[in-house]
Amino acid sequence: MPRREEYVEISPSDFFYRNKDIAGFDNPVRATYMIVRELVENALDACDRAGRAGNIYVAFRGKGNGVFQVEVLDDGIGVPEDEIPKAFGKVLYSSKYVLRQSRGTFGLGGTMALLYGQITTHEPFEVCSSIGDGYAARYRLRIDIQNNKPIVERKQRIKVPPGATFTLVKLTFEGNYERAKGKILEYLKQTAIITPYINIVFRDPKGAIYVFPRATTKLPEEPKESKYHPYGVDVEVLKRLISETKTRNLVSFLSKSFQSMGRQTAIKVLKKARLDPEKNPRKLTDRELVKLVRALRSYDKFRAPDASCLSPVGEEALEKGIVKELRPEFVKVVQRPPSAYEGHPFIVEVGVAYGGGVPATGDIVLYRFANRIPLLYDAASDVAYKVIRKIDWSTYYVDPARTPMAVFVHICSTKIPFKTVGKEFIADKPEIAREIELGIRECARALRSYILKKIAKQRIVERYKIMRKYYEIISESLSEILGRRIDPTPVLKRIAKPAGEEVSESGEADNRENL
Repeated sequence: MPRREEYVEISPSDFFYRNKDIAGFDNPVRATYMIVRELVENALDACDRAGRAGNIYVAFRGKGNGVFQVEVLDDGIGVPEDEIPKAFGKVLYSSKYVLRQSRGTFGLGGTMALLYGQITTHEPFEVCSSIGDGYAARYRLRIDIQNNKPIVERKQRIKVPPGATFTLVKLTFEGNYERAKGKILEYLKQTAIITPYINIVFRDPKGAIYVFPRATTKLPEEPKESKYHPYGVDVEVLKRLISETKTRNLVSFLSKSFQSMGRQTAIKVLKKARLDPEKNPRKLTDRELVKLVRALRSYDKFRAPDASCLSPVGEEALEKGIVKELRPEFVKVVQRPPSAYEGHPFIVEVGVAYGGGVPATGDIVLYRFANRIPLLYDAASDVAYKVIRKIDWSTYYVDPARTPMAVFVHICSTKIPFKTVGKEFIADKPEIAREIELGIRECARALRSYILKKIAKQRIVERYKIMRKYYEIISESLSEILGRRIDPTPVLKRIAKPAGEEVSESGEADNRENL
């Protein structure tokens, strides 16, 4: 008789405990970087939600034998006292499961960082937070992996100045800081570029302090929660919306549950689906649900998705961030108009920096961001990398092997199409690729114009230097013939003027602009 298989159910935290590599915690080096990244991203979101130019402090301490303690402090909105245990001690419990742009996508990363620390050192983690009511709640927590729930080891309420809001997370874990150091510093540098309104201070295990000061106090507009766009729904989403609706007929349900859907449009969609507009949505059969979804997806007259749920950095702020960190000779930033893929709105921001402090690597340096998150791994798999490779850069007078140039691509959306839970590269969606390419080409045209002007100036300077020698000889000859000194300076000034040159009394050209 064949042996009977045993079936068991595991919790979400147990699943990710067994599959840490899915979330990017596959080795001590990567895990060290991921812990910093996930905790800093939570801090950034908290600062954004507070609506002010925030401050983030990150500190590492070595405890020996590859064990480190990391603290991340932010002055963001804070976490309510009764939500702290579940927010930090339960996998897939988050405030981010709404249709609004946020750095977190899966409600997973921060808790995974804490879970990784627990399973590598068997030590609890600490969270202290205040929402401005004059008190802070301090917890010492563990995660019950089998049951996916927090274990509160200690709770304490302490007085803090009224109005003070903050969150402090303290975590002990086993990692490799020395090998992760480069990625961590690069991550913080790129974070300073894409969030130029945040002040970041980092202290490494040896006590060295790295400061990434803010370049502006102007914050991007806060994203708003939005309804689903009809193109972005499937049967399960439709069922969920029906279970939550209080409407009693399909026309009201569609017009109140979706954006870009008025009463007349709803009637047209229902006619296309061959459904009774007065039918109660709760009485739809599975077959009718499928018909309705197909009608929604095939109707081609919906307006584009509402972009008010998005919060791009902005051309001015992104340019300030790039200039602050790289100090390039030339920079151009473009924000593309809102677009959509599969019913999800998105905005692409692109920047091109040239010369100055841009690293000369023998290739174009690509900086990728998604919802203001720097993406440092798996660049060759990203849609932006593929777009850059298909562009003929010689059209723009750029030789990638010789030109110190950087391209910045930021995508913000309610649903970033990451290919992995680790959120390191973006899928090749045609709509997104098109917007990236259009943005890059617009920036590249501005760069080409700058380079051509630079080449033209250089040619004028070279011609000026040649002409100056001849004019000096002619001036000397005329001076001998006429018996008085002929000054060539006025003529030389007219020649030098198109190149932005200034000519001294001795006739020497003074190039005031960096050519």
